[in-house]
Amino acid sequence: MRPLKYRDYLVALLKNSPDIQRVEVLEGGPYPYALAATVAGRERRWQVVGQLADGAKHDNATPPVEGQPPAFTAAPVSAAPDAWLAGVIGAAEPVDTERIDVWSTREGKTSQGLTVFFRNGERAFVRLV
Repeated sequence: MRPLKYRDYLVALLKNSPDIQRVEVLEGGPYPYALAATVAGRERRWQVVGQLADGAKHDNATPPVEGQPPAFTAAPVSAAPDAWLAGVIGAAEPVDTERIDVWSTREGKTSQGLTVFFRNGERAFVRLV
């Protein structure tokens, strides 16, 4: 999924999350395709970066592929921000998503974010900025 489309998807998803006090699109800053979400009184800023499927071109949209929603682990707002966000995405049961990789659970973690692997071969990298 393209970064702009996925950022807009996340904004809509977060607006419906009971843990969110505020969510907004961030335009014109240092991070393209960014959003800010206030969770439990604390603002978190996320940037979405995309990777096309192998052989795909920016001219054409990659066709969606659907399947079973990805496995996920729900996390409370007090958990690592990327683990919480992965739980929110997983709870929405996105049928175009194969899996979600939470960076804070990796060995030797150096940053927080997640990689969303789509069934059509595209990826979205959502990093905490």
